[in-house]
Amino acid sequence: MKEKEEQRLIELKQIEKDLHQKGFKNICGIDEAGRGPLAGPVVVASVIMPENSMIEGVNDSKKISEKKREKLYDLILEEAISYGVGIVDQTEIDEINILNATKKGLTMSLKELTVRPDLIIVDALNHIDTMGIPYEPIIKGDAKAYSISAASIIAKVTRDRIMREWATVYPQYSFEVHKGYGTAKHISAIKEYGICPLHRKSFTKNLV
Repeated sequence: MKEKEEQRLIELKQIEKDLHQKGFKNICGIDEAGRGPLAGPVVVASVIMPENSMIEGVNDSKKISEKKREKLYDLILEEAISYGVGIVDQTEIDEINILNATKKGLTMSLKELTVRPDLIIVDALNHIDTMGIPYEPIIKGDAKAYSISAASIIAKVTRDRIMREWATVYPQYSFEVHKGYGTAKHISAIKEYGICPLHRKSFTKNLV
């Protein structure tokens, strides 16, 4: 590993290092993918990484190419002490709103863990059901804490794969390209074909 990358990872792990020194052992990072898109689910991932984990390239998923995320996803799952994923679909997002859907996905992902965390660090979410586990929200945590970065990659890759699958069902929308986000190409397709069952009606009501 190059010295520059090693230094970046050391800095990314500083929050967890400080928490480990305070006596926390199993620190769980949580992040989501898909709060903003016009279509598809919101996906929340929880992950507990080993204290000595140093996977080259781990970063906020938005700063990594799709190809690199797929490779990192496999490496993270290989190393993880435990991980869980919660998926809340577009129908439920319309029913309970995106914030509540994200919070529900978070609790679902925690229930998937096989190891109970001592502490949760989460990317800027408050008033969440962590089943009694203490948590700390960190603004822009996906770029500041290693385990939240790892969770962001799990969530993003999981969601992208779901959207690529849906693209085979609704090819006219090119979900494999924009993953449901409101790109010009996506909005143009909505105006041409209307919405499909994958669309969030609460997000697209001004487009049709």
